[in-house]
Amino acid sequence: MDEVRKVAEKAKLASLRLQSMSTQLRNSALNEVSFSLKRNEVAIIEANKVDLRNAEKDNLAMPLLKRLKYDHLKIEESVAQIESLIHQEDPIGKTISEMELDDGLVLDKVTTPIGVVAVVFESRPDALVQISTLCLKSGNAAILKGGSEAKETNSALARAIVEGTMKADAGFKDAVQLMSTREEVRELLDQDDLVDLVIPRGSNQLVRSIQESTRIPVLGHSAGVCHTYVDGEADLEMAVKVAFDAKCQYPAVCNAMETLLVHEDVAKTFLPRMAKKYAEANVEIRGDQRSRELIQANEATEDDWYAEYNDLILSIKIVSSLEEAVEHINKYGSHHTDAIITGNIEKAKRFMDTVDSASVLWNCSTRFADGFRYGLGAEVGISTNKTHARGPVGLEGLVIYKYRLSGKGHVVADYAGDDGKHFTHRKIK
Repeated sequence: MDEVRKVAEKAKLASLRLQSMSTQLRNSALNEVSFSLKRNEVAIIEANKVDLRNAEKDNLAMPLLKRLKYDHLKIEESVAQIESLIHQEDPIGKTISEMELDDGLVLDKVTTPIGVVAVVFESRPDALVQISTLCLKSGNAAILKGGSEAKETNSALARAIVEGTMKADAGFKDAVQLMSTREEVRELLDQDDLVDLVIPRGSNQLVRSIQESTRIPVLGHSAGVCHTYVDGEADLEMAVKVAFDAKCQYPAVCNAMETLLVHEDVAKTFLPRMAKKYAEANVEIRGDQRSRELIQANEATEDDWYAEYNDLILSIKIVSSLEEAVEHINKYGSHHTDAIITGNIEKAKRFMDTVDSASVLWNCSTRFADGFRYGLGAEVGISTNKTHARGPVGLEGLVIYKYRLSGKGHVVADYAGDDGKHFTHRKIK
């Protein structure tokens, strides 16, 4: 499609303007976006009501329906995230390292925007605000495609964001663009000469489909199968509180706990207390044979250990050691977020060293694995990649670096042969 190519070309030009804009101007644009969201609140909420009515008619799954809702509280949360983002340190132009190669020949490694970031996400309109504002702060142009179930809300939000940026400065033209169809996304994934990074936020199917359909680098996670392990030396009152929060505080998100592992030494005392607490919240429990001897639960199958429920469903397994818990997590988990509850510092360290996940936590809820809560301002997504960025991806994950070499007429020929000059390679920073 020629139109999709034009969108990508406009985004590329916008990204080149953005990377040279001052911190003050980018923060001014964010401030105007915040005002614009508040000015357009009624229109945004009415658009969301249309999406919610349509979603209910289409029998959208309850977890997705919860994510779809964007009301006054969500707008307040978005505004708070933007205000937090404004106060974040500018990620552009930071000198990572500085080295003298020879007298008068200095090499700097400096952060720079990635360029054009395409983000495909499902059901959560608040993701559009988070992603676009993070891209603006980090000097990147954003091309966004939300799920069809949030079409009206996303359109209203995009209009408000563009209105805010343009009020700040005309140079933000095309810095944030919204696509509306899957066909446009498929075409966009072919624009590897213009789009620098793709970030999918949604189901395993969505992430894998994008990874298999483009030559553009893809950053993201395909699932959020998160665990909490209650160790034999855990404070059980703390464990009940943390495990309840990890499952029930907001079960429809990727950092909610899906499997609870319990050491056999505390299972008899802990599980009945925990099951009673979960029953009050209508949590369906699926347990292994040993846990079903202690509490009422449905039988957990092999598929349950791999499951991302995104709902009030939880699988429980009793283990004999920390090593067994770690082995289970590394086998069945998605390398997203996993936690241990223990009073033993050495066990906590061993768990955090050996669990192969982007976030490993000690004595706290998996729900903390979030860009805003980590102090990143917000997040474009959570990555389980092992290159460039990992975990909640905020501003630091939206910049790359370039090398800047400054000399005084230096030429390589002077360093050739046994009699040539020698490099000093002296680290300055």
